[in-house]
Amino acid sequence: MRRAGSIIASALVALAAWQALVLLTGVPRFILPGPALVAETLWTSRALIAHHTMITAIEVLAGLALGASLGGATAVALAASPLARQLVRPMLIFSQAVPVFALAPILTLWFGYGIGSKIVMTLLVIYFPVTSAFFDALMRTPQAWVDMARLMGASPARIMRHIRIPAALPGFASGLRLAAVYAPIGAIIGEWVGASKGLGYLMLLANGRAKTDLMFAALIVLAVCTVLLHAAVDRACRATLDRNG
Repeated sequence: MRRAGSIIASALVALAAWQALVLLTGVPRFILPGPALVAETLWTSRALIAHHTMITAIEVLAGLALGASLGGATAVALAASPLARQLVRPMLIFSQAVPVFALAPILTLWFGYGIGSKIVMTLLVIYFPVTSAFFDALMRTPQAWVDMARLMGASPARIMRHIRIPAALPGFASGLRLAAVYAPIGAIIGEWVGASKGLGYLMLLANGRAKTDLMFAALIVLAVCTVLLHAAVDRACRATLDRNG
């Protein structure tokens, strides 16, 4: 309850500062609209914004689910196989040297202008953080636990399933929390490169038509959705860790 109050208070302070900036500087509304105008646009264009929000939400959730699953599986494979660590891990690190923006046009060319390319873009953005966080946690399993399991005759697969993975769940949860913040970035980048639907497309369309109030409205909706997604993932992670704790 106290956390919610702090968030509301921070939001009110930000809105007040925004309104004061608009009033004191007299900046034109097509450059920086006031919060009242943006709120009005949010209401009058609610159906349009909701439609594009739904498209972006599908892209983000699908990319998050696929990226988290693939990242988790990759981390387990890397932790279980020294050969995989030697062959695959350097490629994962090298892949992070390629700018995300540079991949978006290629993915659009390969997967088209539909939601497929945006889902893949979201997957790529979150894949490495999830893999890295989970892999590091798997490799930090207390050696005494592993040695005891081996003395009791447990196979490597059973040690991984019953000891290493449960012990590494906090690391996987940290990766998921990061992924919840990064996932919308991937979807929006994909929509900026080529799309006919989604909040990213709506922002570009509004900017091209000098409808700055609509652009700010879409941006605020995106930010709120990202915060809600992070809160939902955080709550799910805490519930899972409590059950396994």
